[in-house]
Amino acid sequence: MARGSSGIVAGLTAAAVAAVCFLAYQASANAPDSVAVPTPGATATAKATPTEKPEATREPLAVPADSDTGARVVYALKDRRVWIVDEAEKALRTFAVMPSSVNPLPGVYGVTSRSGTIKGSDGVMIEHVVRFASVDDVSIGFSAAQDGSMKSPDPTMRTGGVRMGRPDGDALWTFATIGAKVVVVP
Repeated sequence: MARGSSGIVAGLTAAAVAAVCFLAYQASANAPDSVAVPTPGATATAKATPTEKPEATREPLAVPADSDTGARVVYALKDRRVWIVDEAEKALRTFAVMPSSVNPLPGVYGVTSRSGTIKGSDGVMIEHVVRFASVDDVSIGFSAAQDGSMKSPDPTMRTGGVRMGRPDGDALWTFATIGAKVVVVP
């Protein structure tokens, strides 16, 4: 029994090696001339002419470049992230948020009103509400659910609450007083 199993394994291994060799031959036979055959005089050394500088990669948690200047709250719609930025352009805090079902257009806004504790339009008790925009009669603002949840909004309801964790809500509440700048970026 053992002799038959080892013969099968050896046969399968030989077939696999043959298949890989065949595929390697096919790949080399169909490769463009620019990569298949080295050109005369080609060397492995680097070119003497300077090449373009590679594009700098953006720090994933860095404040978005086109987010205005000065003390502000930056809300990046695509990243679902908020930054609290001081006058010296230093990010004091950044955190993930859960967007509402209604979003503001990118632009510069100011904090228009605040509420300590209220019931959200989704029925959840929320705190530290900082409103800064309105879209088709829906107030848009940051808030934290008192139960700490950050559930996705019901897409059938038109809500404007951008939810965050309670510690982040505390920090935003302290920073974003009436008139504070809020910059929304795509």
